[in-house]
Amino acid sequence: MKKIKKETDIWIYVLLLTTLAILAESLKTYTFIVMNVKLTFSIFLLPLIYFLIGIIAKKFDYKKAVAAIAVSGVIFVSFTFLVAYFVDSNFILRSISGEFCAYILSTFIFLTIYEFVLKNTESPRILIIINYLFSLIIYYMIYTLIYLNMLVSGDYWTGYCITLIIQAFICIVLAIIDKRVKMGQ
Repeated sequence: MKKIKKETDIWIYVLLLTTLAILAESLKTYTFIVMNVKLTFSIFLLPLIYFLIGIIAKKFDYKKAVAAIAVSGVIFVSFTFLVAYFVDSNFILRSISGEFCAYILSTFIFLTIYEFVLKNTESPRILIIINYLFSLIIYYMIYTLIYLNMLVSGDYWTGYCITLIIQAFICIVLAIIDKRVKMGQ
């Protein structure tokens, strides 16, 4: 009975992770303005995605977290393709490939470093915060490389720095919550 409940729990986390990834994709077109720079609302969800992956790794194990990332990535791409097909029949492979590659690589890098920090240190908050920020930098680097083709405008770097500052505050809060979650519980 205990094993069935634990397997059911992991699927709830996988569905939540998938939902957050799809929501981040959906919110990328909705923007707000900070210091005359348009920022997307999805910047608030990326740290939550990493946080949830960390929770899956802590509560279950590394293999389950890798499976959760893979499942959410496949469903994320499938959902985006289906919406593009049914809504406007305009599927841009470059757009989704940049986001997909950035999502998969940054989450795997986050998970690997996170697992190392958990196993080999007392997991101080500062290392977890740095891991969050490093993963976000990797995400934006890959996204910029593939999707934007390294064509950045004058406001790009201002937006990039503002985005990382906003996400750093979110990461600090998430690291405090993350520290309270115990392994295997």
